[in-house]
Amino acid sequence: MILTVYQNQASIAEHDFNDIVVSADVIFTPTQRAQKLRIFLIDGTFIDIWLTLDGRYSYHWHSFGQNNFIYRHDNAPHKKWNFIPTFPKHCHDGSQENVIASDIPDDYIEALQFFLQIVREKMVKRG
Repeated sequence: MILTVYQNQASIAEHDFNDIVVSADVIFTPTQRAQKLRIFLIDGTFIDIWLTLDGRYSYHWHSFGQNNFIYRHDNAPHKKWNFIPTFPKHCHDGSQENVIASDIPDDYIEALQFFLQIVREKMVKRG
């Protein structure tokens, strides 16, 4: 079930990335279905991870306010991005409109590690 996947990802985030991760919580719908994983970071921002059992996903880091940016890997097949070589996989890097190829792995554990490593690198660059 997807709840188990989110719980596994939460454990990895909290253990392997404890230098940038404060905590990770599964977010539930009002009917108590696991909806997404939210990972809270040391800089006050957070990551939302949304997965489906049929392979759709979104790994989304968003900062509001003065440093407004997004960093998201997803595989929503938006025709607008069909020129991207990895379509439907793509990455929003910095803004919704700055879209580049995505090399995020298909395996959900490897994808989490890939994504959090990039977040870690971006956090270091931002200071």
